[in-house]
Amino acid sequence: MPTITTRHFLKTTSVLLAGLVLAACGKQEPAAPAATAPAATPPAAAAKVYVVGTDAAYAPFESQNEKGEIVGFDIDVVKAAAQKAGIEVKFVNTPWEGIFNSVAQGDRDLLVSAITITPERRQTLDFSAPYFDAQQLIAVKSDSKIAKFDDLKKLKVGVQNGTTGDEVITKLQGKDSPNVKRFESTPLALKEMEGGGVDAVVADNGVVVHYVANNPGSKFKTIADSTFAAEQYGIAVKKGNAELLEKINQGLAGIKEDGSYARIYTQYFGAAPAAAPAPAAAASK
Repeated sequence: MPTITTRHFLKTTSVLLAGLVLAACGKQEPAAPAATAPAATPPAAAAKVYVVGTDAAYAPFESQNEKGEIVGFDIDVVKAAAQKAGIEVKFVNTPWEGIFNSVAQGDRDLLVSAITITPERRQTLDFSAPYFDAQQLIAVKSDSKIAKFDDLKKLKVGVQNGTTGDEVITKLQGKDSPNVKRFESTPLALKEMEGGGVDAVVADNGVVVHYVANNPGSKFKTIADSTFAAEQYGIAVKKGNAELLEKINQGLAGIKEDGSYARIYTQYFGAAPAAAPAPAAAASK
């Protein structure tokens, strides 16, 4: 019988152990793949809310009620047009003197504030189709002898700074005339006339008629003059913002077509408009 040496025994044992280890490894179950967390669904982008600048001191077009809310004809028109166009808007009270810069700088997306469409303003802004026909009107005390626009040449006249009323009086009296008294708002100019500080006020017909009707104690009357050119209000956007302008025009067209515009107009002015404001060349880009 062959003798197994210690060295041979150890070598044989090592081979057997290695085989057992390999066998054990061969029977190991494959590790289960790590659970993968479901990919997070990105949140839906919030709908853009367009910021509308308005000088809320020009009733009945825009003013603040007792709760501080901005209300008025312009506000209701833009809300209705925005809903028709499928966009969201919010209104921010914006002083008239800085209102045009606010949209140029991107602080406001839209402007609605009884803004007359003029060639000068169209150089830096784009306007929607017109939504309101307006004209300048003279307000005086009921016992005034003033009968026409030319009577204002040498009198003290109140206007809202930077408005078309300011423009027509400046042309009449000259740009350096000390008799042109400029105020932050038309109601302030009318209050000044009530106290005797000015002889007359020239402003847009809508706001003048509204003020006179709602302040009977002031004892004012209004004077129309055929020399005043017809004006149209438009909603302003930053120059070149064709996409937003198209949405606004679609909305305005929609509310004129479905009767919403006429209902809003009647609510504020007592009767439906004689004719819906038609797009004019001055309103295009």
